[in-house]
Amino acid sequence: MKPLLMGIVNCTPDSFSDGGLYFTPASAVDHALRLVDDGASFLDVGGESTRPGSYGVSLQDELQRVIPVIRGIRSHNSSIPISIDTSKADVAERALDAGASMINDVTAGTGDARMFSVAVERNVPIVLMHMRGTPRTMQDNTHYDDVVGEVKVFLQERVTSIKEVSAASHSSYSQQIYIDPGIGFSKTVSQCLTLLQSLDQLAAVSPLVVGISRKSFLGKISGIEHAAERDSVTAVLHAMLLNKPITIARVHNVALVARVLELAAEPASYR
Repeated sequence: MKPLLMGIVNCTPDSFSDGGLYFTPASAVDHALRLVDDGASFLDVGGESTRPGSYGVSLQDELQRVIPVIRGIRSHNSSIPISIDTSKADVAERALDAGASMINDVTAGTGDARMFSVAVERNVPIVLMHMRGTPRTMQDNTHYDDVVGEVKVFLQERVTSIKEVSAASHSSYSQQIYIDPGIGFSKTVSQCLTLLQSLDQLAAVSPLVVGISRKSFLGKISGIEHAAERDSVTAVLHAMLLNKPITIARVHNVALVARVLELAAEPASYR
């Protein structure tokens, strides 16, 4: 099953692999449009780094980073689905006003109690990710008795919770709820690999978004130290996961992953 590709647009000075590269609105918009040309079916715009050890940013700083970029993308492309990568309901609201059409929350609604209400009221898709603690503290909390079972239970509870918000508001919330196992977030290398091997179990909860692009566990298993140089191993691992039920793959290098997945999915046509 070939996943749809979500291109990453980090409007931050400190993201783990491309911080500062697309920090100005013009550079971020240009990058986003290239990702669409390269084959992205979604764009994921974020203004706050979630790399291990990172600190949060203020509401105003996050808004200043993402709103001009979303507006700029929309001025050139009126149809590409834009996801706002945030855990703040106020940012999500303003981003949706500016042209975003989807929410990607790494806290699965636990970071801001209003996030589910925003998604329901605006009737937009949402991605709910598993993470323990915050990006600053998450790698201090990696003990699981059953990593697959515990991640699955958490995500099922969050899916149920947003449905309860919808029911309580008597809304006709009809959008897709995606889940993300949070590869690299409060997990060891071994736990990341176990989760990737067990995606079929997680997909029974809701359609999957998976983000492995350039992450540190890939560096540890490949020996590639610098995150920006991990695109090849990212693409190879996605090819190895083609038999897994991944609906959306969140990646940095859309062009490379798209080419490798095409080759892996239709190898006979390249003979």
